[in-house]
Amino acid sequence: MSLEVGVVRFPGTNCETETVRAVRDTIPSSHVEILDHRRTDIARFDAVILPGGFAYGDYLRAGAIAARAPIGDAVRAFARDGGVVVGFCNGFQQLQELGMLPGALILNQTLHYVCATVHLRVEGRPSAATCALDSGTVYQIPIAHGEGCFWADDEEIRSLEDHGQIVLRYCDANGDCSDESNPNGSRGHIAGICNQAGNVVGMMPHPERNADPLVGNADGVHIFRSLASYCLREAA
Repeated sequence: MSLEVGVVRFPGTNCETETVRAVRDTIPSSHVEILDHRRTDIARFDAVILPGGFAYGDYLRAGAIAARAPIGDAVRAFARDGGVVVGFCNGFQQLQELGMLPGALILNQTLHYVCATVHLRVEGRPSAATCALDSGTVYQIPIAHGEGCFWADDEEIRSLEDHGQIVLRYCDANGDCSDESNPNGSRGHIAGICNQAGNVVGMMPHPERNADPLVGNADGVHIFRSLASYCLREAA
């Protein structure tokens, strides 16, 4: 079965090319198409990816203007109908602005932009981006953001925990979470979450940036292979 994957491009998006290549390289049976932010006809796709970058220059706040583009309502409807939607970095911020994921992504605790490769521990429910990964496994994937500190109140954090919606946490090489291994001050060391159905996932790391062995670490491949596994399972 061939998977149809759409990658949304907004003015300012800068990771769409790497995302398209990562999908093509890791999901050989896929057809990938870049979707203009003004499009609304996305129902035929199996998955839609909101890539990283600075959509609309992150004016107002990260993801705020992008969430009001014409494709925003289409993405919401697509997910409501069971379509798979994954957001990386700025895409995660957009998903929150669209009201599709809880919490908020605010300025890093240090107030500085952070660009680094971090360790991530897999946990939670088998979401669209992690269903092929074993819980407790640690991967290394890059981050690059200034507003990546995940914040939610105590009640929301408990709800995320209770429903298994926290899918990735910042950790050290041994899988232990600490202040030192948390690059932005996120509550609960949260790096990625999903909705209760598992078909919508947001994560601050950039798996498209290390989905090729040529860069020295191809751990990002696992995220895209999980995406393919989830789509194929849902289509079966």
